[in-house]
Amino acid sequence: MVEIVGLGPAGSEYVSRHTLDRIAAHRHRWLRTAIHPSAHVVADASTFDHLYESADSFDGVYSAIVETLVAAAHEHGEILYAVPGSPLVLERTVRELIADSRVRCVINPAIGFLEMAWARLGIDPVEERVTLIDGHTFATAATDVGGPMLVAHCHANWVLSEIKLAAEDTIDASNDECEVVILHHLGLPDERVVTTRWSELDRTLEADHLTSIYVPALATPVGRELTSFHRLARTLRERCPWDREQTHQSLVTYLLEETHEVVDAILALDPEDPSTDEHLMEELGDLLYQIEFHAAIAEEEGRFTMGDVARGINDKLVRRHPHVFASHGSDGETSDDLVASWDAIKSAEKRAKGLDDGPFAGVPVSSGSLGYAAAVLKKAEKAGVPLSVSPVPDAHLEHLTDVGEHLLAVVAECRRRGLDPEVVLREVTNVHRANAEQRLRA
Repeated sequence: MVEIVGLGPAGSEYVSRHTLDRIAAHRHRWLRTAIHPSAHVVADASTFDHLYESADSFDGVYSAIVETLVAAAHEHGEILYAVPGSPLVLERTVRELIADSRVRCVINPAIGFLEMAWARLGIDPVEERVTLIDGHTFATAATDVGGPMLVAHCHANWVLSEIKLAAEDTIDASNDECEVVILHHLGLPDERVVTTRWSELDRTLEADHLTSIYVPALATPVGRELTSFHRLARTLRERCPWDREQTHQSLVTYLLEETHEVVDAILALDPEDPSTDEHLMEELGDLLYQIEFHAAIAEEEGRFTMGDVARGINDKLVRRHPHVFASHGSDGETSDDLVASWDAIKSAEKRAKGLDDGPFAGVPVSSGSLGYAAAVLKKAEKAGVPLSVSPVPDAHLEHLTDVGEHLLAVVAECRRRGLDPEVVLREVTNVHRANAEQRLRA
C-alpha cells in the first residue's frame, strides 16, 4: 500500500496536523522532490531529485518513480509518498499510481497552490470559469480555451518562453498592452505577484517550481503547429544521437543546401499549377527546421531562444516600418523615400550597437562570389565611389545571352588555367572594395 500526502503550497505552516500524523505513522518514506519549502517535515525520506537530472524526459522520470514506489510497497508492505501541494492537482505520478493495478493507494487531502492563487488574484474560479492548464502541454491544452486560465508547472523561463510563443499571435489584444499575472513563491517571505506585459512574460523574474501564471483572456486557437514543431526540434536535439552532435558551425552546410533548395522550388513555381506549391512548402519547412535547430542549440547553451528570435525580428520590422506603424501616417511617401528611411534606421541601429555602419556593412562575405561582387558594386555606387572596373564593349554584348556567354567564357578560361572562378572573383572584388574604402577615408 502507498499512502500519499501533500505538503501544501509553501512552508510547513500550511501542512495539516492530519498530514503530519500520517507522516509519523510510516517508517519508509519517499519524497517526489526535496526542493520544496515544507519538504523538511518528512524526515529520513528518500527523494527522486536525482532522476530529474539523469532522465531524458519527464515521462521517464514519472515512470521511474512509479516503478520504485511499487517495488518499495511490495518490499515493505506500506510506504509513504509525499508530494508538493495537493496530491490530486497536476500530480502525474499520483495519477499513474492510482491507475497501477499492482498497488493500492490511499490519498489524503491537502491544501494546494490553487487556494493560495485564488486568494491572491481575488477571484472565484467557479464564477470566472477558470481553466487549469499544465504549462508543459499549454500549446495543445489551451487550443479551445478562450476564457481565463491558470497555468501551472511554469518551473523555468524556457517553459514561459514556450507558452508565450504558443499564444503570442492570439492574445486577445491588438497590441502589447495585454497583461498576464505571474504568481511566484506564494505564501513565502519572498512572494511576488507581478502583472506584466505578454512580451515580458519570460523576462520578468527567474521562474522555478513555485511559479505559475494567470492569463485573463486568450483568443483561440493558439499557434499549436508552430509550438509543436518548436518542441519537436528540442526533442530531436535531446534524443537523436546525430542531432546531439551538431553545432552551429557543423550545420552551415545544411543551411546553405536548404536555402538553395528553397530558391529552386521558387523558380519551379507554376502560377497555373497549384500543385507546385507543395514542393515550396516542403522546402520552406526544411529551412524552418534549420532555424529551429540553431535556436534549440542556443537555448541549450542558455544564450537565446526561438522566442527571442521571433521577438527580435518582430521588433526590428516594426521599427523599420514607421510608415506602417507610426501614428502620423505617411501616404505621401514614395518608394525612394521609404528606402532612404530604411537605410537611415539601419545605420542608426548599427551605431547604437557599436557596429560598423560603413558603406559595405551588411554585405554577406559568405555569399557566392557573383552575388558578393554585385552587392559590393551596388554599395560602392551608392556611397559615391563607383569601382573602376573596365566595362565590356557594348558591341560585344548586344543581348542578355551575350552577357551569359561572356561570363561562361570567363569561367571556362579560369578552368583552363587551373583557377577557381569563385576564388578569383572574390579576391578581385575584395581588392576593389579595399580601394573604395580607402578613398572614402581619404
